[in-house]
Amino acid sequence: MQVNETLNDGLKRGYHITVTADELDAKVNEKLVEAQPTIEMKGFRKGKVPMSLLKKQFGQRLLGEVMQESVDGAMNEHFEKTGDRPAMQPEVKMTNEDWKEGDDVEVDLNYEALPDVPEFDASEITLEKLVVTPEESAVDEALGNLAESAQNFEDREEGAAAEDGDQVVIDFSGSIDGEVFEGGTAEDYPLTLGSNAFIPGFEEQLSGVKAGDEKDVTVSFPEDYNAAHLAGKEAVFATKVKAVKKPVAASIDDELAKRYGAEDLEALKGQIRDRLAAEYQGAARQVMKRKLLDALDEKVRFDLPPSLVDAEAKQIAHQLWHEEHPEVQGHDHDKIEPTDEHMKLAERRVRLGLLLAELGRKNEIQVTDAEMTQAVMNQARQYPGQERQFFEFVQQNPQMRQQLQAPIFEDKVVDYIFELAKVEEKPASKDELEKAVESLEEE
Repeated sequence: MQVNETLNDGLKRGYHITVTADELDAKVNEKLVEAQPTIEMKGFRKGKVPMSLLKKQFGQRLLGEVMQESVDGAMNEHFEKTGDRPAMQPEVKMTNEDWKEGDDVEVDLNYEALPDVPEFDASEITLEKLVVTPEESAVDEALGNLAESAQNFEDREEGAAAEDGDQVVIDFSGSIDGEVFEGGTAEDYPLTLGSNAFIPGFEEQLSGVKAGDEKDVTVSFPEDYNAAHLAGKEAVFATKVKAVKKPVAASIDDELAKRYGAEDLEALKGQIRDRLAAEYQGAARQVMKRKLLDALDEKVRFDLPPSLVDAEAKQIAHQLWHEEHPEVQGHDHDKIEPTDEHMKLAERRVRLGLLLAELGRKNEIQVTDAEMTQAVMNQARQYPGQERQFFEFVQQNPQMRQQLQAPIFEDKVVDYIFELAKVEEKPASKDELEKAVESLEEE
């Protein structure tokens, strides 16, 4: 087997691989000898079939198998010897397309190698960490939001008209073509106007009703309604309004705390402080991570594989185009060419991605099974009732597993650098932290 270099330009590599006919024949014979003791054929005892007959019977099929194994083996040996790691799937092409049995196999191998990422001293990096302590005003604001979410309803004054956000207590009976249908009747039903709890058009027609009013509400069930016998049909709901109630925020007291699982109001405040502190820490980490990536982008420079940059730029351009044109759901639009700005962003992403990946590899940073399981569980919560199907989908989809694993790995590498860098804590207000986060979104 011969491997000759044909291209060495920057990160681009090219090699011509020759697997001789004698090598192929020897490997076919080797496989036949290995299999001979187990082969049975009519007219021969087990393991006594002549090699010439075995080769005639199985040689052609084994030859294709041996050709693939030989080329794969040559590639693996090459990468192990050179230390090259392809940036993307190598291009492998057989050059003697008119090949016939007895000929050598000629193959061209082309790829872009991942660059050598230079070492850097993380201890020379200085980062500022914003530290925000939850203020009592923020705790009080959160308590107010909880009280509003836990609102009660009390009767409006006599003769008051229902407004959006009010609760109307109603009896109703639905009919189609004059016949009452199953599931369309209820008594003393509390309906909050604006909640969109009922089919479209129902709640809007109750705006302005008063206690004691009777009203026929006419609506059409959606075409995709889950009850097929009602889908797309017009229905009339004979409705009687028994009460009109206005929303009243719950009192901020121990009873409110118990509704949210706390022992008393002070315990609930403590939980809120802890939650706010965790939110502030998460936001401060986000800001510090961006500053770190900015520093690394300036500090560490190396050649980038053009194919990776080009693919990333095209993905960025495509994603941003769809964000600007949300009405286009499919991908049957005109080709989107990346701009210089897209290319610049792609270079940054590829550079930082390769840098963090190499740092993680050298320091044996890995995503554990427990971390992956937790990530899958978090994602599965977005599909209530279909969690099991989502788990199975992830198990069968390597690309999806990679998408879930990548941000975990990146954060672990970032945390590793944080430990080595000089981190200076700076007390800050909530407003200062919010402005710092907003500035990230503007960049």
